Amino acid sequence: MNILILPGDYIGPEILAEAVKVLEAFKAQGETIAWTLGHLGGAAVDAEGHPYPPSTQQAARVADAILLGAVGGPKYDTLPRELRPERGLLGIRKDLNLFANLRPARVFEELADSSSLKKEFIAGLDVLIIRELTGDIYFGQPRGRRVNAEGHDEGFDTMHYSRPEVERIARVAFEAARKRSQRVCSVDKENVLDTSRFWREVMIGVHQDYPDVELTHMYVDNAAMQLVKRPKQFDVMVTGNIFGDILSDEASMLAGSIGMLPSASLDANNKGMYEPIHGSAPDIAGQNKANPLATILSVAMMFKYSFDRTDLSDRIEAAVKKVLQQGHRTGDIAMPGEKVIGTREMGDAVLAALK
Repeated sequence: MNILILPGDYIGPEILAEAVKVLEAFKAQGETIAWTLGHLGGAAVDAEGHPYPPSTQQAARVADAILLGAVGGPKYDTLPRELRPERGLLGIRKDLNLFANLRPARVFEELADSSSLKKEFIAGLDVLIIRELTGDIYFGQPRGRRVNAEGHDEGFDTMHYSRPEVERIARVAFEAARKRSQRVCSVDKENVLDTSRFWREVMIGVHQDYPDVELTHMYVDNAAMQLVKRPKQFDVMVTGNIFGDILSDEASMLAGSIGMLPSASLDANNKGMYEPIHGSAPDIAGQNKANPLATILSVAMMFKYSFDRTDLSDRIEAAVKKVLQQGHRTGDIAMPGEKVIGTREMGDAVLAALK
């Protein structure tokens, strides 16, 4: 199991250090795991002058899986667009064809009171949001700035999807649903966007191959409302790049903190890049305050999807649940009066629970 580790920026190195503790523990127990370090995002600009440099490209292409911390931050806000840290993130997704982004929004029973919603609405919540990751308006061409026919400056982007792009993400969703509750909700804006109208048509066509799975459709604005109003109605949600970006971040707060949610970005052969869905949190970088649990749970997803080692994945998830049962809390998931521990201490607690 050859892993490329990309710590990234600000809190990225801190949370990845706790994930490495888990890898070291499994390696000490006889698992054949190896990893190397690389640069992505702002750290790559600092070290090699590009957010996705050739050395990282080569290492990413030969690795079996990739663990990423977080990229971006105010230090890099004045860089030209092509050198911004986010271009590195988009670049590696496109280069490796990581088209399927899986973001589970799961509420641990121990954190049900940490959610901004009432406990009865989110207790037992387990939603899987599947986001198409390499198409849509984030990658569509043409895009840019221009002067229009009236002589006014304007910015423009292009939203589009091809049939193969929609078909493959649809199959990922239906296959995932078969292992869960056999329900898929496809989210679009079919009443306004031609792209969404096409998306829905293709989803309905692919559904013919999965008669055992229920398929429903929902407009994205209603889906955003329903995630807050009645989130447990959903099992698997599938949607395009921009809608999935927004909805999965919204769903993260149902779990109590964005610091609890992992993600996987997979290619057609389940090679993946795994990362917490939160950002680089410059305001707490270097202060031993960041929650490493989303990163550690991303390691669990890596073992599950890329290495087909559900035994190791289950052990990690059980260890995280145990530390929460023991009352260990970082600041983002602590209720008033609860003791708060730091990034390293939380990582150590998970390590102890693993052993």
